[in-house]
Amino acid sequence: MDTKINEPTEAVKKYVSLYEDNAGDISNTSPPFLKNLRKEAIEAFREIGFPKKKNENYKYTHLEPFFNGTLTSRFFPRKLEFDLRDMFRCDIPELDTRVLLLLNGFFYKTEDESLVTQEDGIIYGSLKEAVKQYPNLVEQYLGKTADHKKDPLVALNTAYAQDGMFIYVPDNKKLDKPIQIINLLLSDDNEMVQHRNLFIAGKNSQAKVIICDHSLSNHLFLTNSVSEMIVGENADLDVVRMQNEHNHSVQITNSWLRQAASSNAKHSNITLHGGKVRNNLHVSLEGENANCNAYGLYLADKNQHVDNFTIIEHQFPRCTSNQHYKGVLDDTATGVFSGKIHVHPDAQETEAFQSNNNILLTRDAKMRTKPQLEIYADDVKCSHGATVGQIDENALFYLRARGIPHNEARLMLMYAFADDVISAIDEEHIRSRISDLVSKRLRGELSRCNNCALSCYD
Repeated sequence: MDTKINEPTEAVKKYVSLYEDNAGDISNTSPPFLKNLRKEAIEAFREIGFPKKKNENYKYTHLEPFFNGTLTSRFFPRKLEFDLRDMFRCDIPELDTRVLLLLNGFFYKTEDESLVTQEDGIIYGSLKEAVKQYPNLVEQYLGKTADHKKDPLVALNTAYAQDGMFIYVPDNKKLDKPIQIINLLLSDDNEMVQHRNLFIAGKNSQAKVIICDHSLSNHLFLTNSVSEMIVGENADLDVVRMQNEHNHSVQITNSWLRQAASSNAKHSNITLHGGKVRNNLHVSLEGENANCNAYGLYLADKNQHVDNFTIIEHQFPRCTSNQHYKGVLDDTATGVFSGKIHVHPDAQETEAFQSNNNILLTRDAKMRTKPQLEIYADDVKCSHGATVGQIDENALFYLRARGIPHNEARLMLMYAFADDVISAIDEEHIRSRISDLVSKRLRGELSRCNNCALSCYD
């Protein structure tokens, strides 16, 4: 990340001025701690600026030009004159979850309350409402994991984000069903959306979260979201994200995961569709015997671009991690994977593995991959590797020799390639549904959300 103080560019000045001009609306109902956090973040953003091309972590994904365009920033939720539930129905209707909606970054209230507090102490709903009702709890965790002092995208989000999702599972409690967060984008002009999620799993707790990203209108959306996830000692957190936005979307996700001793976390990111996608995953293992599994699957065609950046910090002994990312690129699509395993001096007996495998279906598709190890301990088991290739012609010949048509044989091989990531998803219904969506995507049939009333993927 860029940490050197730079002369602000016009784009940086634009967003600093926009913040200063609307500081009253942005922080009007914020408690003192949040107002101070916002001020600190906008100053950090002013000093750092957007990531530059020379920044090795953003070498192939230059984001500043997207922020330079004409984009509407809203500081209040839109008033809708239609029933959103009639327009959009989730792609996974069989899934038994608690469904929460975000519309353009703001909590969308249905018949339920904006924030639900159960008798067992579990809380979920609007982050903005959580700040009002539980300021001390939010202050304890918000901004403590995602580093706005070094990451300009996190700084920009920290300054601007008005709302998002809040999930709190106290010590020794378990969510009886997964929480499904549906992020919807709907506007009559180009719009920038910045929302914040805060997930807290206390000691010995368990939680599953499913995040689905969709765009419902054919305008340019630039999303810069931040999710802070805190996993307590011996807790278990499973997060699955499915991205399915149109070709005019620019989506930046910043996921920050902090784990205590003996905790388990799984983070799966499935990119089905999107114009320009950048996914940042930062994991910090801050207790002995913590374990993290990070999975990614990205499918891209036309001139789509998908960039996955990961870093896992092993700071304590006897922690384990596994990163497994796979991609299928068609037409003139481009992909990037940059992953790092960082083993600190005291993190002896670390076991950390990383792999990135890719299939290019045309000569014009391009993939740039950079797996990295940075090890400062001597008693470790670590490996990393990457492959970029084409469909195995011998396997294709084998299938065709048994009477399977050429196109069907190619699809079978591509699906088998992707299944490693899909099969790692524990929730049966979402695994089955994602499997179906991936199959349709590989066939070229997934041009829009199956249950969406709008066609906006042209």
